[in-house]
Amino acid sequence: MSLTLEEVLTSLRVVALPMKTKFRGLQVRETALFQGSAGWGEFAPFIEYDARESLPWLESAIEAATTQFPTGFRNSIRVNATVPASDDEGEIERIISWYPGVDTVKIKGGTGIREDLVRIARVRKHLPHAKIRIDVNGSWSVDDAVFNICTIYAEVAGDSLEYVEQPVATLEELRELKERLIVDVKIAGDEVLRKALDPFAINLDGAIDILMLKVAPLAGIKRSLELAAHHKLPVVVSSALESVVGISHGLRLASALPNLEHACGLATGALFDSDLGTIPISNGTMSVSALEIDDERLQSFAVSPERLEWWRNRISEVWKLRRTA
Repeated sequence: MSLTLEEVLTSLRVVALPMKTKFRGLQVRETALFQGSAGWGEFAPFIEYDARESLPWLESAIEAATTQFPTGFRNSIRVNATVPASDDEGEIERIISWYPGVDTVKIKGGTGIREDLVRIARVRKHLPHAKIRIDVNGSWSVDDAVFNICTIYAEVAGDSLEYVEQPVATLEELRELKERLIVDVKIAGDEVLRKALDPFAINLDGAIDILMLKVAPLAGIKRSLELAAHHKLPVVVSSALESVVGISHGLRLASALPNLEHACGLATGALFDSDLGTIPISNGTMSVSALEIDDERLQSFAVSPERLEWWRNRISEVWKLRRTA
């Protein structure tokens, strides 16, 4: 069963969720939710995304609201902590405390190698045995990536450096980086997959070692599973800073993967001051279970009528791009 645009707009709820710390430049995360026969779907492309880039997010939300997914291979998912690009040691310690029992930390980098080294060292001070992941969202050149990865490995991380996520922007740059790296550090690909015109057509051989899967930007759980099977790489399921609704679908994807060797980046709800429901972190894991949405929170975090209308118009614009034949 699918949904009509009228049905989506009729059940549409838009909320603004406050965050405990700034992440991706945001202190408040706006997101749109609507209901279908299977429950809630979430449409949360970042404000700066145009209609074309937002289309997979809408398809994912429709799938989530209309599709009942069977029980997967696992009922709990190991997760990593996520540390924003903060230079405040007290804040870093506080952020780590929000992730009880985790043994893996993803650190946002790319703000300058000295700042990145200090941030990593501060994380390791509080979690000395944790695996470290660095994410720079493709902001380095190949020359910078070679130097920075070697420096991070040599000065602060060593063998605890599990991987560097999207160190450079393009597929060609990733291949060049892999050829030039003189330390044994794995490379993960995120934007190289989800921003590709056809993510099935790209050849990732010799470019990355690990594939990042994000449900919403990849148009849903079914398509994400197909991409994982197609590319035949180890995967990490990560969030796109969604509410607990989107996180629940990320957990379902992680549950449905036949092989899942790495902790997943699905605990970003810890960065929110308030959310629409709760999936707690326990001993470094999150459970795959039915989600209860708090209607009072839907009401208390509702956006203004003007913002609701903005999201209604945005969804209508994106809807025109759908191929529903």
